[in-house]
Amino acid sequence: MFGFKSAYLYLVAINITFIKFLKKIYFLSKHYNNSLISKVPAQVYFNPNPFLLSIISPYRKKTFKINEINPNNFWIEDKNKDMVYHHNFLWLSLIDRKIDGKNIQRIIYVWMLKYSNFKKKIWETSTLSKRIISWILNIDTIIHNGTFEFKKNFFQSVILQCNHLKKNVKFEKNPQKKIEILTALILSGIVFKEYENNYNTAIKELEKFIISNFDENGYPLTRNPNDLIFFTKYLLLCYENIKDAQQYLPDFLENIIKQNLKCIKFFKTPGEQMPLFNGATESNLSNFNKYLENIKINKTEKNNKIGGIFCAKSKNQVLYFDVGSPPSKHFSKNYQSGPLSFEYFLDGIKIITNCGFGKDISPKVELISRLTASQSTMTINDTSITKFERNMLINNVFGNSIKNTFKVSDFKVKDENNLTGCSITHNGYEKNFSCIHKREIYLDHENIKIKGVDHILKKSDGIPIRYVFRFHLNPQLKAVKTMSGNSALIQISKNKSLIFTIKEENIEIEKSIYLAGKKILDNACLTISGNLVNKDKSFSWEIKKKI
Repeated sequence: MFGFKSAYLYLVAINITFIKFLKKIYFLSKHYNNSLISKVPAQVYFNPNPFLLSIISPYRKKTFKINEINPNNFWIEDKNKDMVYHHNFLWLSLIDRKIDGKNIQRIIYVWMLKYSNFKKKIWETSTLSKRIISWILNIDTIIHNGTFEFKKNFFQSVILQCNHLKKNVKFEKNPQKKIEILTALILSGIVFKEYENNYNTAIKELEKFIISNFDENGYPLTRNPNDLIFFTKYLLLCYENIKDAQQYLPDFLENIIKQNLKCIKFFKTPGEQMPLFNGATESNLSNFNKYLENIKINKTEKNNKIGGIFCAKSKNQVLYFDVGSPPSKHFSKNYQSGPLSFEYFLDGIKIITNCGFGKDISPKVELISRLTASQSTMTINDTSITKFERNMLINNVFGNSIKNTFKVSDFKVKDENNLTGCSITHNGYEKNFSCIHKREIYLDHENIKIKGVDHILKKSDGIPIRYVFRFHLNPQLKAVKTMSGNSALIQISKNKSLIFTIKEENIEIEKSIYLAGKKILDNACLTISGNLVNKDKSFSWEIKKKI
């Protein structure tokens, strides 16, 4: 049964879907394609640095050699399994500009013959925006020694696609697609003087975008570390090109990038990754090193919590702890349930991990990874704290947004007696099970260990519950249960191991799955479970080096 909010969303989704259907029919019409035609630029007034494309390009090594490809066969769809990736032209970051120029011209010439008018998949917003960005950043190579007719057709194709983006940017609700659109329009306004208005309009929209999508620390309101990386890449791409073109750099752009980079520096793990909270996947941050080197953080502005994630560090220990509430429905498309989950690093190695978000594997795995059990936290009666919209139509329009929420409270930081950490409470299980979960986690600097205390606080009697605490291990680590039953040996290397111990409880080692990469990996999970009826209970545990 639909609740009132879901019923309302369903009706809105029907309306939006119908409008989109009509728009797609209109986009395919001759009248619409004619409406995109406008003045063709006379020349390029600024040649961007093509190597800036590497900021957003996913390619890190050559996947094909352009000079060995027949341009007439490049766009044969039934032969090409990677059509979307080829149509966004991000692979231009891999070309050899000394020998590939002519072949690139031929490939683009064939593309313009086949796809100059709107086609649903080829002109999909994200693909189209990336294509414009890729073309403009490589415009010097593309038009070099090209005929007058080729240049004219190429410039016209760029403008046609930009005009399509301009007509539809106000309807785009996906923040990732929106920043791609704005970046494409900013670049078009930089290289073509006739379309300087594209730049001015997109800059104004970018300022509104930043106000709407970031908190006071410059962290995305989605609370997703991957969104921080994604947005920062496109903001840097705009910044570098505006600066190279000697255009006026808006203060808001410099400020948000500085804030973004401070956030990245805050979250950067010893393995140059982002912690796996709230929809994050594995993402290498080494490309940001040259920017992070110039980011200085004064002691007076040093923060131990950004975006609802608490961070504590000692000489060789790092703790990341989710102490935030869920994002609002509007920003929850990629949210993962897992309040009070944490990740722990020792000597540069991740020991305790969350399982990550399976969006790079499959939709089914993405759904699985939304569950509380995929995080290193507590579940009650095998239920997830957060419920998500399950209606397919609603999800197609709004994404897999959350239906309910929970609140965190009583956040307290402790930094004394060689202990650094915090405590926090959430009420996600209060409505259904009359329980409050409180977690305390501290780094012990002197004894080089992490200590935790979990509390299940019963608000009323009579509701029996089954609790399970899960501590997911890095897939590269193995664990063995000890004879005592209340501890487990975590093997890091042949001569190095840790011991996980919990007082007066039994530990089990279960098989689990790690979902943060491109494929599913097996990993071990330390679990503590039991039943509770009419009393509060506390659980004290620690992880330390085995002596």
